Amino acid sequence: MTGQDPFDFRADDLRYLVAVADSGRVVSAAKALGVDHSTVSRRLQALERSLGVRLLDRGPDGWNLTDKGQEVLEHARTVVKAMSTVAQVASGSGSTSLSGTVRVTAADGFGAVFVVPALARVREQHPSLNVELVTGARELTLRESSFDLAVTVGVPTTRLFNERLCEYDNAFFASDEYLARHGDPTSLAELSHHPLVFFVDAMERIHELDVAEHVPEPNVRFSSNNIFAMLEAVRLGVGVGLLSKFMAERVPGLRPVAAYVPPARVPVTLVARRESVRRREVLVVREALQQEVRDRRHELIWTRGTKDDASRTT
Repeated sequence: MTGQDPFDFRADDLRYLVAVADSGRVVSAAKALGVDHSTVSRRLQALERSLGVRLLDRGPDGWNLTDKGQEVLEHARTVVKAMSTVAQVASGSGSTSLSGTVRVTAADGFGAVFVVPALARVREQHPSLNVELVTGARELTLRESSFDLAVTVGVPTTRLFNERLCEYDNAFFASDEYLARHGDPTSLAELSHHPLVFFVDAMERIHELDVAEHVPEPNVRFSSNNIFAMLEAVRLGVGVGLLSKFMAERVPGLRPVAAYVPPARVPVTLVARRESVRRREVLVVREALQQEVRDRRHELIWTRGTKDDASRTT
């Protein structure tokens, strides 16, 4: 792409680049900026012409930053933040409250139980900040521009910034009604004769969630990629499910089976795009997530003896 004078561009056009990078979509960016989507497209095209580089490419899930776009975005955020500060100072409305948008992706269950409370606390402290949560299992790629922070189960194979957020315990749970009708398996051999509720095969890439690691010849009869569907199936007595402690213990009438299963502690990783991790608003959300799991560690893992006590409860 042949450019004009690279210094002859409108700094305000950088706002449009930041908005599309945050949302991944021109229409969403237009809504956030209060303009028509054609205005966003026009301003981005003008910016690319002035700089002489391609900043965005269309992907299957929206617009993704090119490698050069990633480099430009980091500096664009600095410029846009400075423009916002100047406007606040000029208007006398300077404030320590944050603004902008932070998008988080997370697995369904962990997102609902731990990410939402953390984001709610951030919103209370910074009412001008927009937070978005997208849930569901997904692979992270180096070209991602649709999230700022991702909470992912397991250890991702990516060069994106990542750190261990927490761990959680799993166990085989069943409903009281199911155990009364079919018996409480006391060994893994017995458990292999019970119908199991488990994730679809695509989720078995996480070693700790591979049911075959625990039960010889597992008899999986109900599978789903959604933890809430699995919980409901176990609650209704469809079978025995390998479930996280923090999800299963929220459902009345579920308890661990009697069979001893070696601990299968699952790591949870916090992933961030490198150009996002230094943003103040992203740091605030990151700290809130870390605080949430620290304060509620007892919901994530069993202390010694508590799991066995729970399985004996009637």
